[in-house]
Amino acid sequence: MRRASPFLLTALLWLLPPQPQSHAWGFFAHRSINRLAVFTLPPEMIGFYKSRIEYLTVQATRPDSRRTVVAGEAPRHFIDLDVYGDSAAYKLPRSYADAVARFGEDSLLRHGIVPWHVARMKGQLTEAFRTRDAERIISLSADLGHYIADACVPLHTTRNYNGQLTNQRGIHGLWESRLPELLATGYDFFTGPAPYLEYPTGTIWATVARSNAAVDSVLRFESELTRKLPADRKYSYEERNGHTSRVYSQEFSREYHQRLSGQVERQMRLAARLTGAFWYTCWVDAGQPDLNHMPRLTEAQMRQLALQAQQEQTAPATDTHGHVD
Repeated sequence: MRRASPFLLTALLWLLPPQPQSHAWGFFAHRSINRLAVFTLPPEMIGFYKSRIEYLTVQATRPDSRRTVVAGEAPRHFIDLDVYGDSAAYKLPRSYADAVARFGEDSLLRHGIVPWHVARMKGQLTEAFRTRDAERIISLSADLGHYIADACVPLHTTRNYNGQLTNQRGIHGLWESRLPELLATGYDFFTGPAPYLEYPTGTIWATVARSNAAVDSVLRFESELTRKLPADRKYSYEERNGHTSRVYSQEFSREYHQRLSGQVERQMRLAARLTGAFWYTCWVDAGQPDLNHMPRLTEAQMRQLALQAQQEQTAPATDTHGHVD
C-alpha cells in the first residue's frame, strides 16, 4: 500500500473527534476533590483522614476502574433525568425500592442510579463508623467521594452525556477533564467547614437537579463557540505519554470556560464540600466515635487494597450498562 500523503493524514486527523478523556471528572479532578474534602472536616475527624489522605486521593478514581469490569458499576455514576420527563429530579421516588417497583430495575440501571447509590453508600459508611472498622471507613469514603463528584457533573444527568445527540461528541472530556487540567491552578477551592446534612437524600437529589439545570448552557456555549472558531483553532495537538493526541485547543478551552462563568470551578468546589459533608454526617449519625484511637491500616492492608485496585484495572471487560464515550 502506498504511503498516504501528509496532507491527507492531516485532513483525516482533523475529522476525528478529540481523544477520549478518562470517565467522569478525570483523574486530576477526582483526586483533587477527595483531597480537598479532607480539609473541610472538624478537628475530631481531620487527623484520622489526613493520616490516610494519600489513599483517599489515589483511590478516588477506583470506581472508574471498575466501570467496564464489574457488572452493575457503570450505572452508579450517572442518571439520565431526561428519560423520565419534566422535573424528574423532583418527582422520582427517593427510595430505590419504590423506584424499582415503579420502573423495574433493568430500566433504572439502563438510565443510571447515582443519587440512589449515594444514599445507599451513606448508610454503609455510617455503619462502618458505628462498628469502628477503619479499613472499611476509608475505602467507602474514597468511593463515596467519587460518586458525589459525579453527581455534580451536568453531563452525568442527561442521555446526551457526550454531545453525541447534538453533533458535539467530545464535550464530555472537554468539560470534565480538559478545563480542570488547564485552569484549576486559578480556581478558588475555599469551601469553609463541612456542614451536617439534615436530609442527605434530599441533598444529593438537589445536587443532581442543580447539575441538570446547567446542561443547556454546557451544550449551548460549546455550540456557539464552535460556530465562531474554525476547526484549526478549536483543536490542537499535544504530546501525551509519548503519543500525539488531538485535544481541544487552549484558546477554545479558555473561551469556553469564560462563557461558562466559572461553572466547572463552582461544581468542583461543591463536590469537595459535599464530600466532606457526607463524611461528617455519617460520623455524627454513627454517634461521633473517637477516631483518634482507631486502628491504623497496616502495610499489609494497604497492599491488599492496592492489589484490589490493580486487579480491577486489569480485569477483562464485561458487558455493562452506562455512558460510553
